[in-house]
Amino acid sequence: MLPGLKAGFTLDARLEADSEQLMWLGLCELRLMNDCRWPWLILVPQRPGVEEIHDLTPLDQAMLTFETNMVAQALKKATGCTKINTGALGNIVRQLHIHVIARSEGDAAWPGPVWGHGLREPYSSSEIRRFAETIKAAL
Repeated sequence: MLPGLKAGFTLDARLEADSEQLMWLGLCELRLMNDCRWPWLILVPQRPGVEEIHDLTPLDQAMLTFETNMVAQALKKATGCTKINTGALGNIVRQLHIHVIARSEGDAAWPGPVWGHGLREPYSSSEIRRFAETIKAAL
């Protein structure tokens, strides 16, 4: 079994198609949303069948909070953004995942939400590597 891979866990195909794996945390896989308009990270708890935060065990809930806060602080440090948006919507992709998005006044959707705003602008491979290095250094 690969490091970090939990038995019975499968990443939702839409999350896999729209994002790139950056690293494994204790509970979550950390992914980068492949849209360079916003520094946008996604944490995916590696637990099969989990759709809501309250579906996690109390220990996993605590770990998810810890990892979300750690990622949010690293993203703010790495980007110098005005605001961090954190959310777990799940209306389209039911698998539990947490969005952590760096927002700055004047960005493409400011002050509105990023969802449904314009067309996605994918990163180049070198931009993904550079962003991954920056986030890893901030963590």
